[in-house]
Amino acid sequence: MKAREVRSINDARTIIEERGLSHVKVGVFDVDGILRGKYMAKDKFYSALENGFGFCDVVLGWDSNDQLYENPGVEYTGWHTGYPDAPVSILPDTCRDLPMEGENLLFLGQFADKAAEVCPRATLVRVLEKARSMGYEVKASFEYEFFLFEETPHSVREKNYRDLTPITPGFFGYSVIRNSVHADLHLRMLELCESMDFALEGLHTETGPGVLEAAIRVDEASSAADKAALFKTFIKVMAQMEGLMATFMAKWSNDYPGQSGHIHLSLADSKTGENLFFDANGESGMSRLQRQFVAGQQKLMPEVLAMIAPTVNSYSRMIPGFWAPTHATWGIENRTTALRVIPGNAKSQRVEYRLAASDANPYIALAAAVASGLYGIEKGLEPDPVVRGNAYDKDHPAHQALPQTLDQSAWALRKSEAARALFGDAFVDHFATSREWEAREFRKHITDWELARYFEII
Repeated sequence: MKAREVRSINDARTIIEERGLSHVKVGVFDVDGILRGKYMAKDKFYSALENGFGFCDVVLGWDSNDQLYENPGVEYTGWHTGYPDAPVSILPDTCRDLPMEGENLLFLGQFADKAAEVCPRATLVRVLEKARSMGYEVKASFEYEFFLFEETPHSVREKNYRDLTPITPGFFGYSVIRNSVHADLHLRMLELCESMDFALEGLHTETGPGVLEAAIRVDEASSAADKAALFKTFIKVMAQMEGLMATFMAKWSNDYPGQSGHIHLSLADSKTGENLFFDANGESGMSRLQRQFVAGQQKLMPEVLAMIAPTVNSYSRMIPGFWAPTHATWGIENRTTALRVIPGNAKSQRVEYRLAASDANPYIALAAAVASGLYGIEKGLEPDPVVRGNAYDKDHPAHQALPQTLDQSAWALRKSEAARALFGDAFVDHFATSREWEAREFRKHITDWELARYFEII
């Protein structure tokens, strides 16, 4: 049996026995989209398939540096709860080969019961269940930009993350020279993605030293988010095994454009599979449903921005002229707007959520993009006038302005009645608190810019 043929508990048992495995790898994605996991003995895994297993809920109560949210902390977990185990359900159909580990297998889990209220994957699943109740199946795909460096986890720390060496120099987007010189690396990357079932439909160099862009194939939305999260994780693993390092920071250098994590979306009829965004008689092929979906995304973008731009660094990318939107705008085939409607046909008509960066948690970002679109359908909204030409050069109404910092975004999410209706009070409070913590941690540190600007002259 092949890993991606596993659909049930019995299938999972069968493939493990066929491969003679004593242990398998299991993992869950935390609030920041980091895969936390362990090797689990076969007999314990078989029990977990039936009954779930306990995973310390601290992974829902700490940041990307393993520091506990405090002062004020989150309600779900913390010192006040003693950090007990939270129940996790194994998802047999997430089974994947681990090509760097011989015959070994990876299974993803999802937090259950009370923990599901704040679990990123479970939050997305709830949004998709709502879509199905409305008669829709969500199709999605992610595009990621990431930089590769001739560095190691030790060398970047020794250099204090300065003067790093990219694998290639200069600005050279879509370069056949670069991808030919480094063909072995590119082909190994494509092979990894194929073998772990997050296959790419495109891989090319982008503008900047050592930067690549990868487009993951479209899939049903929960699977698309799994693929995106696994892609980010195992591209980093592969890079380090090659003596390189990959970063998905939104913006790692003042000198180069930021790194996007664009999300492509469409709605299909749950019964017929028909693309409900396409209308041959509509302007630019847009159906009324797509207009409403885009309108909801546009309206709620300022309120859910923390879910799309979740780090302090995210806001360094969102500046005019660096390919990142600065207002909740939309356009037709317009890469200067936050939402880009891509006209096509009954197969390809979709919307691209261009605001998203590569640092976002795929589950949370996709939940925000989909839920806000469904909101527009429910409310029968119409989008603002379409932007034609350069969105950066135009004046925009005040309601399209986006928060400028993580603090502002967290507050906008916390006070959003729509977000609470869409994602639940528990998730909104938990996630907003985690982002406020992130912003406070940043304020504890003095930047190089501050020292250079103020040390002598102020």
